[in-house]
This record gives sequence, C-alpha cells and structure tokens, in this order.
Amino acid sequence: MALKCGIVGLPNVGKSTTFNALTSAKALAANYPFATKEPNLGIITVPDPRLDKLAEIVVPQKVQPTTIEILDIAGLIKGASKGEGLGNQFLANIREVDAIVHVVRCFKNDNVVHVDGDVDPVRDKEVIDTELMLKDFETVEKRLEKLKKNAKSGKKEEQRAVEIGQKILAHLEQMKPARSIEVESDEEQALLDDMFLLTAKPVLYVCNVDEDSVHDGNEYTKAFKETVKDENAEVIFLSAQIEAEIAELDSKEERDMFLEEMGLTEPGVNKLIRHAYALLNLITYFTAGEKEVRAWTIEKGWKAPAAAGVIHTDFEKGFIRAEVIKYEDFTELGSEAAVKTAGKMGVEGKEYVVADGDIMHFRFNV
Repeated sequence: MALKCGIVGLPNVGKSTTFNALTSAKALAANYPFATKEPNLGIITVPDPRLDKLAEIVVPQKVQPTTIEILDIAGLIKGASKGEGLGNQFLANIREVDAIVHVVRCFKNDNVVHVDGDVDPVRDKEVIDTELMLKDFETVEKRLEKLKKNAKSGKKEEQRAVEIGQKILAHLEQMKPARSIEVESDEEQALLDDMFLLTAKPVLYVCNVDEDSVHDGNEYTKAFKETVKDENAEVIFLSAQIEAEIAELDSKEERDMFLEEMGLTEPGVNKLIRHAYALLNLITYFTAGEKEVRAWTIEKGWKAPAAAGVIHTDFEKGFIRAEVIKYEDFTELGSEAAVKTAGKMGVEGKEYVVADGDIMHFRFNV
C-alpha cells in the first residue's frame, strides 16, 4: 500500500529539519521563509520491535519492514487559499496525502526567525486551519450548486444530497474541520469522501520544542493542547534539533548513548512514525520464512483475502485459506513446528478478520 503523510506548517517551524530526521534525507532546512518550494519526498520504515524479534528467531536471508511515504510540503501563510505565497502549490500537494503531520513551533530562539515575528503555536495553527477551511468552503459551495441543479429533477436521493451538502457547509461555517463532522449514515460518508476535503484528512500535531521540554512540554504546548482538545487528533512533543543530531550519528551505539544522555528511550521520530501509522488506521501482519521475514501494511478490519492481495493480486483472486499464528505464540514456542505441535496454528477462511501482529501463510489457487 502506497501510504503518504504530508508534513505541513508555517514557514520556519522545523518541518524540513523534522523531515530530514525522519528520512535521513537532506532537504534544505534554512533560517528563512519558503526555503522549501518543491515538496521533498522520502520513504521511511515503520519501527516495529516484533519484526526484529521474528528475524532473531527465524534468521532469514532478508528482513523487510513496512514503509510510509513522507512529503515535506512548502510553508503556508495567511492568504494561501487565494494564492498568496506558495498557497496554490501547498494546497495541491496536500490533496495528495492520506494524513497530515502538522508541525507547530513551541520554543523561543532569537536566532531562528518566525514569519510573524513571535512564537504563538495556537495562532500558527489557526492560520493554517483557516486557509484549509476556506478552500474547503469554496469546494463545498461549488459542489452544492451542482447538487441543487440535480435536485430539480425531484428525485429523493438528489434532494437528500443537497441536505447533506448543506450540513457540511454549515459545519465549515463554524470554522470546524470536516474531520469533526458527526456522520450519521453511509450516504453522508460517501458524499463527504467524494468531496476530498482538506480538513477531512486525519491530523497528527507535532509540537517542536526545545531540549528541556521534550518530556513534559512547556507553556506553549499546554496552551496548544487545550486548543485542540475537542478535535479528533493527537499531539506529540518532539525536538527537531535533537532528532537532527541523532540522525547525524553513525552507529547505533552512539545513538543509544546520546539518547541515554537526553533521558530518552528512543528517537522521537520513532514515536511520530508509529502515531502516523495508527492515524491512518493501519495494522501490520507478518510473513516469516527462511528466505524472508516481512511486515505488510493493511487497514484495520480487512479480511484475509484482501490482506493476501497486498502480497499479490493472485493471492486474493485464488484465496483458499489462511494459516494463522499469533505473534505471542510464535515467540513463546520458538518455531512454526512447535506452534503446530501445540495445536495453536489457526486455519481461517474468507471471513477471517486479520489482527495486528498475525503471522500469515496463504493457500491459493489460480
């Protein structure tokens, strides 16, 4: 599955520094607005200690983690919905992503300029939210015009579509993001999905803090968390500067030593990746053999045939059954043979809903 998260925020809040730390890429991270003009694309692996444990037991020829694409999008300013700054480009780029990682600056540093002159993450968030909502407002208004024309036919479904469109518009008029709309029916969800609204995308807020605020935050993060408490969103703290320093270290030993000195158990970007993965409602299942131990990404709730189709479409078309081992059983007993002997391998059919951590082997016939 080609999954993509977009890193957004005002100019100079630490987007590109965070992107570099995530991908070990070298996007331009500069101390002036609009350093990022063309979006930078990176591929990041999803850290999963279960994959490492399986590889330790199986000792395969190859280990293949699952991945997410990260897009570092140009900084947004007030007026973007009308084309100010790089607004049109920003809005076009954000339509491409499945979820938004919104970076807000929560630290003071006189050596790092702010586009508005001072630090205020709540204001910064509102600038971006307003521009996205204004664009969505424009999208819904245009769509509503078409729906009203269609409703003149007198068909109940067309008239119902107008009612749904008006509900969405009224919600946006209250300056509330589309993702917070209470959907009451499948037809409402279908129309909402069909509009591809920017504020309907799931969002993870990343408070870019200084070194002293990584654990407990600060006055800025407290104010910010209070602002977003009613949103369907998560907030994490991360120091882009610390993450950049970790990314520059060559060995695992050096990174572990640095983390210990900082009082951290893992790089903040690992937490960011996991949260982004969960934000997209994704889970992981594994295949494990001598040739390869591999993590596969699927959406939560998928049944076995659809999960098999991620490996190859023939697996889904010719699906017969799935042999399933729970991760806990495999790691406790130490091998597939031991799991079979203990009678803990499940044989599942087409209606089986794959669980996070399942170790799968598919039988199929084409």
